Amino acid sequence: MDLRIFTEPQQGATYDTLLTVAKATEDLGFDAFFRSDHYLRMGNVDGLPGPTDAWITLAGLARETKRIRLGTLMTAGTFRLPGVLAIQVAQVDQMSGGRVELGLGAGWFEEEHKAYGIPFPKEKFARLEEQLAIVTGLWATERGKTFDFHGTFYDLTDSPALPKPAQAKVPVLIGGHGATRTPRLAAQYADEFNIPFASIEDTERQFGRVRAAAEEAGRGADALVYSNALVVCVGRDDAEVARRAAVIGREVDELKANGLAGSPAEVVDKIGRYAEAGSQRIYLQVLDLHDLDHLELISSQVQAQLPR
Repeated sequence: MDLRIFTEPQQGATYDTLLTVAKATEDLGFDAFFRSDHYLRMGNVDGLPGPTDAWITLAGLARETKRIRLGTLMTAGTFRLPGVLAIQVAQVDQMSGGRVELGLGAGWFEEEHKAYGIPFPKEKFARLEEQLAIVTGLWATERGKTFDFHGTFYDLTDSPALPKPAQAKVPVLIGGHGATRTPRLAAQYADEFNIPFASIEDTERQFGRVRAAAEEAGRGADALVYSNALVVCVGRDDAEVARRAAVIGREVDELKANGLAGSPAEVVDKIGRYAEAGSQRIYLQVLDLHDLDHLELISSQVQAQLPR
């Protein structure tokens, strides 16, 4: 079971804060640092000092870290043209020495599009399918050859398909709760399937759908990594759990029901139940980015007890 740190900078974080968390992620032995891709706060927070761009952030972190994987859960397809995104991700992968992963989704938060003048198209899922075909197609095109794509939403002619990532294959993550189209897209394009904020029962059901779709596509169900994203709130005792829950504006019982919360032993037990449902990797949604002691506790008393 791999544990990765997953941040939500739109809720309020500077680049320096994210750099501090990313370095702690590396020093404490976690597998990766991921971030969301949003431009507007959510819920009852001020979001100050304002949003940071996901791929600009990851470019900076690529030069400031050495080991951890870096990526997005998920890059919004509405924010970037697919050809430009392929260039951006390839460049950051080069800057990191081949440590980048691309989570790509359709985009869903209409208010942030209105706030920053970003078009919010109706047919987002069909666009996502073309975006995946273009990004992966550009990277897969041999040097010296060109890439063409003529779809409903995007048209590329004689693209040199450059630059190339440092990795021979940048891992692509697709995720969500959709019962039919999402598993089909994952089976076709994904190296990893992620289900966010889901119960153990819903996780097992959705993984089953993706595994069936992968078999139907001729890839084999085990060709993909299966992962969860879950909020985390761990404490050495009940008082510490309650304090951490209060800081992020959540109730302890709700966190225990819907995330990974409680003592290290409770969290290890629940992670084990997700593993039994088929999860191989968990993205720990860390909402208080100033509490580095929280990360140290998870590293020393949760991660240390999990089989790697």
